[in-house]
Amino acid sequence: MSRPPIDAQQVQQALEDFLDPETGRSVVTMGQLRDIAVDGDQITVTLALTTFCAPLWTDTQQAAVDQLKARLPHAASVRVQLVEHQRPPEKLGQIGITAKSVIAVGSGKGGVGKSTIATALACALQRSGCAVGLMDADVYGPSIPHLLGLSGRPEVADGRIEPARKNGMCVMSMGFLVPPGEAVVWRGPMLHGAITQFLRDTNWGLLDYLIIDMPPGTGDIALTLSQLLPLSGAVVVCTPQEVALLDAVKAIAMFRKVEIPLLGMVENMSGFVAPDSQTRYDIFGSGGAKTRAAELNVPFLGDVPILLPIREQGDKGQMDQLLDDPQAGPCLQQLSYRLVQNLVVSRAERPPLPTLSVL
Repeated sequence: MSRPPIDAQQVQQALEDFLDPETGRSVVTMGQLRDIAVDGDQITVTLALTTFCAPLWTDTQQAAVDQLKARLPHAASVRVQLVEHQRPPEKLGQIGITAKSVIAVGSGKGGVGKSTIATALACALQRSGCAVGLMDADVYGPSIPHLLGLSGRPEVADGRIEPARKNGMCVMSMGFLVPPGEAVVWRGPMLHGAITQFLRDTNWGLLDYLIIDMPPGTGDIALTLSQLLPLSGAVVVCTPQEVALLDAVKAIAMFRKVEIPLLGMVENMSGFVAPDSQTRYDIFGSGGAKTRAAELNVPFLGDVPILLPIREQGDKGQMDQLLDDPQAGPCLQQLSYRLVQNLVVSRAERPPLPTLSVL
């Protein structure tokens, strides 16, 4: 007995409950199922996705194929093509920055590689296809300009600060405004004013992600940010040894106190593999952050070992090229992948409500 032919309506029904990663809503409802072509038992679908979820495009594509094959088992061939879906970000908070997600990267103490991880996350998201901005809020020790090989004083046009750019990524830092070697000696109100100006007056453009490199410790920058705009969450960076984990726990408590969600922990400097013998040495220990993340109910994004290329490329101002390194690249790409994955899961569980203009 022959099966009835497949039609476009059946294909659409099969994807009716397939969720857009960004919104957590049906791709059919959101108008992201663009074209359906059926030739006998062969199906070709065009699915439109935003750059916000660019690190997950391949996974989403495969999930759509799998769902179609499961719902329409008599299809001989299923093909899903991806195109970009334009969905501009809306303005956030009293600052009015146009970004879909603002993520703070912090640590309980200095010296754990927080700025390196923040820069690597931003570069990895940018490389994946996301629109990314990177703000260096560590005004006392701004290191991001050096890590990216950027210098020079930013220009001001029409009352807006033009950020530095690295491969299309917008970057703003106190390091562009203070002469090399000069210290910033400010009290809290001046610090608050600088952060506000960086957010409000910088021409960030339309962003999928704004990554903010926080100062180390539990100062009042987190409180300032929580008051200025709704943060999507925070990433806490630490090293494996107990003394660093004690401070990381305090950073987690700080973010929770100001109601900033925890998106994950990163264990940096997690072991060293000798290049000549391939012997692993746990110089600072290993696995401490993963264990503590489980205890505190915080997602674990991954670990980054001590690798010579991380130091070398950071010193050269070529952190973006670190993603091409066969050892460091996969580790850093995995961090950004899991970060976006965690955001997508939370949105699927609690889809954001549509916003209405206030008249």
